[in-house]
Amino acid sequence: MPEPARFDELIHPSTRLTLVATLAAADWAEFGYLKERAGLSDSALSKQLTILEEAGYLHTERRLEGSRHRVRVRLTDAGRHAYLGHIAALNAIVSGRLTEPQP
Repeated sequence: MPEPARFDELIHPSTRLTLVATLAAADWAEFGYLKERAGLSDSALSKQLTILEEAGYLHTERRLEGSRHRVRVRLTDAGRHAYLGHIAALNAIVSGRLTEPQP
């Protein structure tokens, strides 16, 4: 069953949309990969991931490998539903079926 169209202001900014779309296509993604994909600095990526994590849209896992800290990220079920609903809303806007963003 398709997700209901629901515009999501939290996901809509291009940086967050890029991150969520990347995570929707993967099981887990490494911090470095997300940094490269989104073209962000470490601090800017950390800030965006924190916003999405606080909303319950993603989960981060921090682990120590040798002497290096590694961070990987995955989309939660809530994040996947929000993303699919947002994409459905964007498609509806583009096709003319939706004239105003839905709360």
